[in-house]
This record gives sequence, C-alpha cells and structure tokens, in this order.
Amino acid sequence: MKILVVEDEPKTGDYLRQGLVEAGFVVDLARNGVDGLHLGETGDYDLAILDVMLPRLDGWQVLAGMRRAGRDMPVLFLTARDQVEDRVKGLELGADDYLVKPFAFAELLARVRTLLRRGSRSKEAEQMRVADLELDLLRRRVTRGGQRIDLTAKEFALLELLLRHRGEVLPRSLIASQIWDMNFDSDTNVIEVAVRRLRAKMDDGFEPKLIRTVRGMGYVLEDDAG
Repeated sequence: MKILVVEDEPKTGDYLRQGLVEAGFVVDLARNGVDGLHLGETGDYDLAILDVMLPRLDGWQVLAGMRRAGRDMPVLFLTARDQVEDRVKGLELGADDYLVKPFAFAELLARVRTLLRRGSRSKEAEQMRVADLELDLLRRRVTRGGQRIDLTAKEFALLELLLRHRGEVLPRSLIASQIWDMNFDSDTNVIEVAVRRLRAKMDDGFEPKLIRTVRGMGYVLEDDAG
C-alpha cells in the first residue's frame, strides 16, 4: 500500500518514512504544503499523513484541496497542537484521525492500519490477484495455489509494486526509488538479488511463472510470463 506523508520537520519526516517503509509500505514524502497538495491531487494513495503547520499551505488547506479534487483516501493529522478547536476543524474538513506530537511510532502504525481497514476502498481493493497468486494488503499475507508464502517487508512491497503495475515493464530506477528510496546505482545488485529471492519464493514450483526479466529494461509481472 502507498502512503503520502507531508511533514516539514526533516527528522520527523525521515523518521516516519523509514518506519513506514520498514513496515512494508511504499511512501512518498513532501516537505511543504504545495508539494503535498500536488502529490495528493495527482497520486494514487491509500492514506495520507499530514502535519498541520506546514510552509506555503497548511495541512487544513492541503486536506481541503485533496477533498475538492475528489481524493477520498483516509487522512491522519499529525500536529503539536492539542486544542479542541484544531481537532474539530480538521475532522470537519474530512480528516479521519488526529495524533498529537510527540507520539510513539507503534501507536501511529496501529492507527494507520486501523484507518486502512475502515477506509473507503472496497474489500476487492484490499485483495490483489493474478493467476493463483493472492496478496492480502491489510493482513500482509501472500498465498499461491492456497500455499502460504512468507515474504520480508521489502519483498512484499516489491511484489505489491509489480502487481499494481501488472503487465508494465518497471525499470530498475523506479523500483529503487519506490522500494529502497534511493537513486539507482548501476554498480549495486540489490534489486537483482531481491527479485531473484522473490521469484524463488513465488515462482519456483509453480506454473505459470509470473515474474519476467526484460533484458536491459527491468522487470514485469504478468500471468503469461515465461
């Protein structure tokens, strides 16, 4: 699942992104309200985490703009403000939850998962399927042919990315930025190793083979891969 974080405090933003990525989510981080609103209006996110006190546009303006654009993903506000009127204003604008700083990451993660469970997306959207492979986004479970497949958080995020772009060849640079939050370095084989391990778990011993390497371009997941 993909989460948008809009937070101008560098340490807090990096802390949130790292923690959520380690929990298996794909994360985009914006450092100000204008960039956050642009991503919120144009990106496909399952949830947004917004700070209230942001430069250029505050969190309330970002939320209002996203709602005007028809974006109905759940929204969690993060703020140092604890006044009742601030919480009421956010909820009236369409926020789903409110967490006051400082906070424990475990509590934030629990709230994120709760919001995702009760979010506006349909039950079908919580399950991703191709051939006999099933991905349960909320329970973070993968099965193939009814057999449970244990994946690491990175492997799960990689498989989800491939499934969301089923039939598209994903370049290594995109995979590096989305899953490892880094620029692609041609001297590293981290992506090749990760794909090889994922393929060994979900393709070895099963038919059809789902993950295919497109030489010189990247990787694609399709049910007629071979």
